[in-house]
Amino acid sequence: MSINVFLDDYRQCPPDHTLVETIDECFALLTTEKIGHLSLDHDLVSKTQNGFVLVQLMVEHQLFAERITIHSANAGRGKAMYRYLKQAQMELKMPSSIKVTLRPLPLH
Repeated sequence: MSINVFLDDYRQCPPDHTLVETIDECFALLTTEKIGHLSLDHDLVSKTQNGFVLVQLMVEHQLFAERITIHSANAGRGKAMYRYLKQAQMELKMPSSIKVTLRPLPLH
């Protein structure tokens, strides 16, 4: 059975997801759990440990969810995360079967 994970340190977590507030927490779940849906924010409390760093780690370590949504309201960095994952798919560093979407959520 898989779980759904929501990486965010500000927004309320959807009821059917597990909340993680840091990329370390998220990475730990990626290594130990089967994840159905992974929803990612970019801007976190730590400016150096953000969502973009996480997607780089995911590709480097080949740790993915069945479906990935980038929900960051930071338009530029959210698009960068999305493009990084799509590029990884084109370069066969990430399965093309994984659905990657860019769906920014408002902060309030």
